[in-house]
Amino acid sequence: MLAKVGSAAVNGIEAFPVEVEVDSGAGQTVIVIVGLPDAAVKESRDRVSTALHNSGFKFPMGRTTINLAPADVKKEGPSFDLPIAVGILAASEQFRSEQLDRFVMVGELALTGAVRPVKGVLPIALRAKSDGRVGVLVPADNAAEAAAVQDLRVIPIRNLREAVSFLEGETDLEPLRVDLRELFAHRHDEDLDFAEVKGQESVKRALEIAAAGGHNVLLIGPPGTGKSMLAKRLPTILPPLTLDEALETTKIHSIMGLLEPGQALITRRPFRAPHHTASDAGLLGGNINPTPGEISLAHHGVLFMDELPEFKRNVLETLRQPLEEGRVTISRAAGTVTFPSQFMLVAAMNPTPDGKMPGESHCSPREIANYLNRVSGPLLDRIDLHVEVPAVKFQDITSQRTGELSATIRERVIAARQVQQQRFKHRPRITCNARMGTRELKAHCALDESTLALLQNAMTEFNLSARAYDRILKVSRTIADLERSDRITADHVSEAVGFRALDRQLWR
Repeated sequence: MLAKVGSAAVNGIEAFPVEVEVDSGAGQTVIVIVGLPDAAVKESRDRVSTALHNSGFKFPMGRTTINLAPADVKKEGPSFDLPIAVGILAASEQFRSEQLDRFVMVGELALTGAVRPVKGVLPIALRAKSDGRVGVLVPADNAAEAAAVQDLRVIPIRNLREAVSFLEGETDLEPLRVDLRELFAHRHDEDLDFAEVKGQESVKRALEIAAAGGHNVLLIGPPGTGKSMLAKRLPTILPPLTLDEALETTKIHSIMGLLEPGQALITRRPFRAPHHTASDAGLLGGNINPTPGEISLAHHGVLFMDELPEFKRNVLETLRQPLEEGRVTISRAAGTVTFPSQFMLVAAMNPTPDGKMPGESHCSPREIANYLNRVSGPLLDRIDLHVEVPAVKFQDITSQRTGELSATIRERVIAARQVQQQRFKHRPRITCNARMGTRELKAHCALDESTLALLQNAMTEFNLSARAYDRILKVSRTIADLERSDRITADHVSEAVGFRALDRQLWR
């Protein structure tokens, strides 16, 4: 007898449907799995047969053929254990159900028949809904993330016998539901706050501008000035994730297996800080079967790269496409995969090899130039704000006065982002000023004659590139938004030009 069970798999961050066809016939007792299975899928033969036995079912005698369709796409991982086991039981007529074509099911089977969690349940649930399925049968530990998809019946399954009993109609399992409004209303206890940072008011101002416009930032200063401390507090002033952003971010973490058991959604903007020894595959993603790297895990959040010149040159150069396009494309012999990577880059570096300011360093001008040139000009052009982080003054260190709270700064950031949302309401691809293209710059960053002359002088004096010109306009627009100004003034442009530290002759 032939049985068909709905399942799904993930390619990139999107799921595609997989139909598990099981045929039980006469002949020598053997299990054959076809449809481009990988080693983990082939091993399911032993897991499934033992799980069936330990769950009180009989393994059918004769030849059992299992086809994972479509047959021209490689299938990976242990998530097909549950649908294969259900298909074998249906094909051998050990139970009957009219619901096999209404549900999508995934799950790894333990030898006892227990259902273990798998990766990528959220994109699978989203695909099941778009395909018109009634619901999904998923491991209990994955049920919360699937339940983030509204108007879909999510049935938590703890073991094989429970799944069969539900499909037969003998057990009525309650679908799991999560309250998305409650998830987003929940206030996270922030362990970090800008109020804890002593001094550095100019740097805080720069980070506020960066957060308000989604700009990339480079912090330059000697060791011990608080560069890492400031960078780690940047997420506390960023606006909260929207539902669409949370779903997209959670999909990436789901396929990497980084969600906690019972976690429905990621509602805080991610903060990723890879070590400077990271490879290009670790940063961008890759391997034989491409998986997301650090820049995709930082999607809609912050990627912090400390000691920027210590990263390998080829690793840094791979950042150029993601910074420009908001996505990374990985090509392998088996195919091409694209991962989203709209993140804020926050980098930190010393001004000289020995960590001192150029006028105080014992390094030669050539050594300083070689150190700075580890970060290429095209990459620096893609970083909107270059911020000097001076040594903290003694009176600031010993002061009992606390700085401005992150919550207060975040209110101004959210207000500026709301202005940008209204501005780009007809361009959903553009979420903030940093994402503006040439057309938007022309429409929203017009300058009067005196302001244009000021910018022309700065371009000539600092020998700025055309890309740096665009970055200055974007930052100027954000500064104006923070001040609720419709027009970009000379003061806005002057402050934006001041954030091009590595373009000045002092650093060259």
